[in-house]
Amino acid sequence: MRIPESELIINSDGSCFHLHLRPEELADNVILVGDPGRVSMFCEHMTDIEFDKQSREFRSATGKFNGKRVTVISTGIGTDNCDIVINEIDALANIDFGTREVKKNLKSLNLLRIGTSGAIQSDIELGTYLFSGMSLGCDGLLNWYNGRDKVCVDGIAEEFKKQVGWRKELSEPYFVMADPSMAERFKDCTVCGLTASAQGFYGPQGRVLRLGLSMDNLIDRFEKFEYKGWRITNFEMECSAIYSLGKLLGHKCGTVCLIIAQRHMHGANTDYKKLMDGLVHTALDRLTR
Repeated sequence: MRIPESELIINSDGSCFHLHLRPEELADNVILVGDPGRVSMFCEHMTDIEFDKQSREFRSATGKFNGKRVTVISTGIGTDNCDIVINEIDALANIDFGTREVKKNLKSLNLLRIGTSGAIQSDIELGTYLFSGMSLGCDGLLNWYNGRDKVCVDGIAEEFKKQVGWRKELSEPYFVMADPSMAERFKDCTVCGLTASAQGFYGPQGRVLRLGLSMDNLIDRFEKFEYKGWRITNFEMECSAIYSLGKLLGHKCGTVCLIIAQRHMHGANTDYKKLMDGLVHTALDRLTR
């Protein structure tokens, strides 16, 4: 079935609407970062850079590491931006831009998010590399797509709502696992946890400045949650969208975050460039081995 111009917007140069990438420019290994400036950190480690382009907050570059092609794309902040990025990445890989039809042979990409995060458990120290073995979506994005229940972990959402006193006015939460092959790549150099993805940085992550919260003591509620050995370890703002949409589309997804804030201990480290550079090299190496 042909996809109309209004649904898949293709620019005059043959690139997708937001990312401004053409299908041949996308590698099978894709690293997703929030900050457009972080793309430069990856480029410093890669060779044979084919291009480096930016449209709005979406900056992209493709090069090589360990002899394999890698594309690095910045998503900007939030699951709403990831909705754009994941759909356009899949379109580049699995839709014929000439005929506007889905390809018969679908490609499964490796999608790895590298970012920063704040821990909510007292035993997770600043500077830790944390792999998101499971993602909690507090954002509601997945609820807009068909097949939601096919990718969600059974049972945990209802227990979560009960334990934390989830308010009925909030989006229906969902839990999605990382791809096992991604978890295997990083198991010996990271701590594995359950990452909560929020749709905001302040209230949705329990921060209080001048506005009060609809759920008081939100950090304490999340910190105390436990289900079959899983506990919520950290907050960020993109993982749930990548895991849920990526899994629905048949891609292999993982997330590794550098812990730069300790919500339980009220600590933060803003001088983390060296630690992030180490994570950049590790991510490239593990993804291309």
